[in-house]
Amino acid sequence: MQDLNDLRFFDAVVTNGGFAPAGRALHVPKSKLSRRIAALENRLGARLIERSSRRFRVTDIGLAFHAQCQLAVAAADRAEALVEASLSEPRGTVRMSCPSGLVPMISDMLPEFLTLYPKGNIEILAADRPVDVIAERIDVALRVRTRLDTDAALTMRTLAHSRRILIASPALANLVGGSDLAALKQMPTLSSASDGADVIWRLEHRDGTIDSIRHRPRLRCDDFSAVRAAALAGLGVALLPDHACAVELRAGTLVRVLPEWRSENGIVHLVFTTRTGLPPLVRAWIDHLAKAFRNPELFGER
Repeated sequence: MQDLNDLRFFDAVVTNGGFAPAGRALHVPKSKLSRRIAALENRLGARLIERSSRRFRVTDIGLAFHAQCQLAVAAADRAEALVEASLSEPRGTVRMSCPSGLVPMISDMLPEFLTLYPKGNIEILAADRPVDVIAERIDVALRVRTRLDTDAALTMRTLAHSRRILIASPALANLVGGSDLAALKQMPTLSSASDGADVIWRLEHRDGTIDSIRHRPRLRCDDFSAVRAAALAGLGVALLPDHACAVELRAGTLVRVLPEWRSENGIVHLVFTTRTGLPPLVRAWIDHLAKAFRNPELFGER
């Protein structure tokens, strides 16, 4: 039966360039290492090391075997570290990227988490651009896309589904007549799209019909809170994510306009680099976000 300790012994002998230095590094007698490597060679039926009183040379097959031993030893070390970390209190720093429009929502989730994990820190990069998770050393990226990326190096975890809806103050909403998009053409609008002369809202009707409206908004700002504030003031009709105006909709300070229409659903999801070996604090933060986003008051039909 294979003894994985032999792989560690062989790795130490090759890495240290001999049995004596490997024995000193491992605090294992040189004679024991020699016997174990000899037994390993007998079991494999291959000469891994050429050795004599004056010579120590790793054979070609020994070098190839050593490369795999290194992988096995590293994997074993990671496995042990994972268990040790799970038994200790999560600590350290989580670097997270997040669209600016979702920062207020994430901010509401922070106090409970940081209270639960007093040795943990959170750094948030508010960015409305594609963030390179690996190059920018991001532990967790929160994204809202109409479809998930396909990248073998990244893991996706869906949290919720979001959609943009037409909203306005109650007084302004009463001025919008009819049930088709033509009713909006005479109304002032507010947009979170900050570039271009005109803005095009592509919308889907409840019956599946797709239509669009081209308009020039009175206000453009890629910060949802500024657009929401303008809508609350009655300055125009806005197309905002449902989660960005959930509180105001429940309070009645904002109402749906042409509720039969909405934009394409967006997938709110997390992106991180690996499923296994995540630091405990990162795993805890991911689980905390997943639990918070299941709150029906944040997402869901209204």
